[in-house]
Amino acid sequence: MQPSHHFERLLNVHALYAPRDFVAIDDTPMCLEIGAGKGKHALIFAENHPDTTLYAIERTQEKYQAFIKLATQKSLPNLHAIHADAIAWTAFAVYPKQIQTCFILYPNPESKNKNQRFLNMPFFELLLSKMADDGQIVLASNIAEYVSEAQQLLDSVWRLPYTKRYIPSSSARTHFEIKYLARGETCQELIITKPAQYSTRFDTLLPLSLERT
Repeated sequence: MQPSHHFERLLNVHALYAPRDFVAIDDTPMCLEIGAGKGKHALIFAENHPDTTLYAIERTQEKYQAFIKLATQKSLPNLHAIHADAIAWTAFAVYPKQIQTCFILYPNPESKNKNQRFLNMPFFELLLSKMADDGQIVLASNIAEYVSEAQQLLDSVWRLPYTKRYIPSSSARTHFEIKYLARGETCQELIITKPAQYSTRFDTLLPLSLERT
């Protein structure tokens, strides 16, 4: 089956290594946050959605330590703070069509290297394979060019439906969002939907942790 997109580069998942202290997860519906920072959004989301499991990934040691400290104090059984690289963790942990919603809030736009932006990365195809039918990716940014480029790629390359909205000045999901809005910057988000029958080249790929046991 041909993929539903026109993205040519393919992620070499078999070159990835399992994250340090990796722990496998069950094949049950969940939400994912990539780049959770100090965990502000993750904690709010987990508190407001006690019946939803959220895995929140942060790669930076300093931010993760601040996040896990707050998460331990809150003791939210539906929140799992993960210290890992999101690409490797997703490949090793997540089952096909497992993710209901994925949050990517204010990623580094990588202004000098477009290939490191999420929608220009082969990882985005792997992430799509892990999204449930009608699952959503929420991508937020304060940089208009980043959002415009993402829209162009969604239209012409990934062929995915989306809606765009402007984030109200009262929003306070992350520390970055609070800072940007306080400075009077315009923040936007794309809510990207994966339609049923959307296909990728990773649709049958089980977690690598199962393959390597």
